Amino acid sequence: MTLTMAARMDPVPGISPEIYSAADFKAVSEIVYNAVGIVLPEGKAMLVYSRLAPLVREAGCITFGKFIDRMRGDATELFRAVAALTTNHTFFYREAHHFEHLQATVRPLLLDKLRKGQPVRGWSAGCSSGEETWSIAMTLLGPEKGEGLKMAQGDLRLLASDIAPHAIRKAEAGVYQPKDVQPVPDALRRAWTAERAGEVSVSETARSIVRFRLLNFLADWPITGRFDFIFCRNVMIYFDNPTKERLVQRFVDVLHPGGWLYIGHSERVTGPATDRLNLVGPTIYRRKDA
Repeated sequence: MTLTMAARMDPVPGISPEIYSAADFKAVSEIVYNAVGIVLPEGKAMLVYSRLAPLVREAGCITFGKFIDRMRGDATELFRAVAALTTNHTFFYREAHHFEHLQATVRPLLLDKLRKGQPVRGWSAGCSSGEETWSIAMTLLGPEKGEGLKMAQGDLRLLASDIAPHAIRKAEAGVYQPKDVQPVPDALRRAWTAERAGEVSVSETARSIVRFRLLNFLADWPITGRFDFIFCRNVMIYFDNPTKERLVQRFVDVLHPGGWLYIGHSERVTGPATDRLNLVGPTIYRRKDA
């Protein structure tokens, strides 16, 4: 047997191909891509093994092949696998310039809409464990608690979606360690969080404006109306270019004319959507009026 052939049959050194083979990795890659658009290149064979092996054991499947059969026939098992393969690394006030722009440029316009009795809608798309979502919510409510309470009583809603049920549960709980919330500006942290028994909880006022939902970007979106802004950051890094371009097109479709799209620092808008957006800041785009 040649070394090249052995490498193809044994993607993880020390693990029998009968347990996890190159064919198993290929099958997982295809299932995940077709279901949610996430690309798993060949160099991710070890990652797939390490992330899914605990699920294989829990399911009593012994081999990856048997677990893959479950993934094909059981949507719950499939999305458990997707959740395990997704890296949910995030933190409060990540890419702070986005929140600074939201506070300085967007928030005054949204306040004006609320004062006129108009709805304000935002979307944290790919909210992971909630740090982005709560950073947005606190930025919207602002440092003045009285003003923030009035805003929350208006028609203000923030959709927070993710494909991973465990991430949604963590985000919805809104409970973190004190060190986690340190990047949040002091005034916002004082107004919209409370520390008890060594944990920091998001306030009920901030919770009242957020709605958490499971959502697959590749599936139909049960969304009515349009958004004033969308955050989708460090999510498209998992997709190939055609999927990215379709996704951005869909985001633009559900943005109000003049609405804002925030993406991750390593991401760029390409394809047909570029004709419908203006770049107005580092990884900040605004939908054109027409």
